[in-house]
Amino acid sequence: MITYYDDRSVQVTSTAIRVDGRAFPLAEIGLVWHRRGDRSWRVLAGRGAIGAALAGPLVAAAIGIAVAVWLHRSPTVTLAIVGASVLVGLAVGPVADFLFDRLDRSYDRGSRQRELWVRWQGRPVLLLSTGDALRFGQIYRAVQRAMEHSAAPRRHGGSPVRATGPTATGPAGQGPATGRRR
Repeated sequence: MITYYDDRSVQVTSTAIRVDGRAFPLAEIGLVWHRRGDRSWRVLAGRGAIGAALAGPLVAAAIGIAVAVWLHRSPTVTLAIVGASVLVGLAVGPVADFLFDRLDRSYDRGSRQRELWVRWQGRPVLLLSTGDALRFGQIYRAVQRAMEHSAAPRRHGGSPVRATGPTATGPAGQGPATGRRR
């Protein structure tokens, strides 16, 4: 038995897909497809907040320099205001690495809910629904590899290969499977 993916709730092997303790033997799966939900405005707003947090100290520094020049005070006062503004602008440095990491992770997770569906024993079954795009992609690819591996011996024996991917037909009334729709 080959294990293609394994985490605390999902296991994909060359014989079955197990999700939250429920097993779906590959021999009983006729079709695999996925769906994407609508964008999450909460995730997009979070990304905007991270961008604002990155720009905040730089904008404050620019405003401080503009105020220092506009006030026309003594060179000592102007230099002190400009120096403080530059220090505020430099404050973004240590925080920027943390914020860029958070921003990068938000793109890895994605901003949509994703669903993995299979036709199991002749009926559509939702195997997995997650907002984590990276994890979903790993699981979906593992399922594709497992299905290809389980269908490979049948190709040589003359039996039809199970359809997966963008050309497969989805459940009745739902049109074609979404495959890799973007």
